[in-house]
Amino acid sequence: MNILILGGGGREHSLAWAVMQNPKCDRLIVAPGNAGIAGIAECASLDLENGGAVAEFAVANSIDFVVVGPEAPLVAGVADRLREAGILCFGPSQAAARLEASKYFTKEICDACGAPTAAWARFTDAGSAKAHIHEHFSARTAEGGAPNAAAPIVVKADGLAVGKGVIVAIDEANAQEAVDEMFGGAFGAAGAEVVIEEFMEGEEASLFVLCDGENVLPIGTAQDHKRVGEGDTGPNTGGMGAYSPAPVLEGAVMQRAMNEIVRPCVAEMARRGTPYEGVLYAGLMISDGVPRLVEYNVRFGDPETQALMMRLGAQALDLMLACAEARLDEACVNWADDHAMTVVMAARGYPGAYEKGSVIGGLDTVAEDSGHMVFHAGTVLRDGQVVASGGRVLNATARGATLAEARERAYGLVDGIDWPQGFHRRDIGWRAAADH
Repeated sequence: MNILILGGGGREHSLAWAVMQNPKCDRLIVAPGNAGIAGIAECASLDLENGGAVAEFAVANSIDFVVVGPEAPLVAGVADRLREAGILCFGPSQAAARLEASKYFTKEICDACGAPTAAWARFTDAGSAKAHIHEHFSARTAEGGAPNAAAPIVVKADGLAVGKGVIVAIDEANAQEAVDEMFGGAFGAAGAEVVIEEFMEGEEASLFVLCDGENVLPIGTAQDHKRVGEGDTGPNTGGMGAYSPAPVLEGAVMQRAMNEIVRPCVAEMARRGTPYEGVLYAGLMISDGVPRLVEYNVRFGDPETQALMMRLGAQALDLMLACAEARLDEACVNWADDHAMTVVMAARGYPGAYEKGSVIGGLDTVAEDSGHMVFHAGTVLRDGQVVASGGRVLNATARGATLAEARERAYGLVDGIDWPQGFHRRDIGWRAAADH
């Protein structure tokens, strides 16, 4: 098969790495790719959000199967254009991609099918949002508590904000400021509407499920580390590392998440005439064994995919094909009893301002095999050297019989890379490594 993967980050590098191991893949093109992807596949320049251009490129290059990596092309309807052109595609339609494009839409779906999630309210203007926040924090004072002693409140930009449009406000001033930022354009069009939610306590984890419009197949769990600092401190990022599987999502908890959240939502999407096809990433908050939905993403997570692909390997392509061809009822996942971890190396200053263009050394001395790999996220080749071109730059990823073993190997990869302008957390997997 000739296969095209859309995207150029660590997620796409790990997808390309897994796909290339499958003998069904004869030719792989990744658009736009990065310095690491260029070492294993062809890279092409392409406007990822222009469905017509993507379809034309696929036809011209005799592409048999397209895997859409990022959310933006899906929200722009690229999967629809590909299917209209008769090209097999992995990824939901534009209508189904609203599960990520609009937090309000997802909440509406949850309410319609009874899926447990945080209590919420939607606002289209700052005034009413601020009044809601004031009422939330004033209620505690009215009960005799200290001002601002109410539980935190979560303020979210309704649309796509590249993982940054969520603010957990610990007091009223913080929440009001978040509303002003969002309606003031800090997150662009994503903040034109705002969803305000109750704060959910517990442990957060991710469940990845393939859907073919009717059937669902869980293909793995993972746990991400969103905060930039060790001990889960500092501002939120796109993710500083992840491990798979997530012990908190084992056994009965995962089955409960499937039966009470994923299956009802997928059935509701089909009932509305917008069946969901592709991977559905359910971000879950788990407290005392009870999962509630935080959010849906309509694509593989980043950096969770890096750990997931390290465990799935070549079968990832077979599973995605079964999904795209509506054969999920025939598919199964063959899991090894192992663990994987990925550690993100980011440019100093991230998630704030950071410099691009620094040279990364040591990559040629890091041995790569089926058990460990350095996936590139934000790199380009310049004069024969790998240089940083983004905030999150590398993903040192390894597998092991235990999580502790995977962790040791992943940090061994990190220590072999010479990049003074980068930084990383040293505590990825701290919640679970001691027990697994």
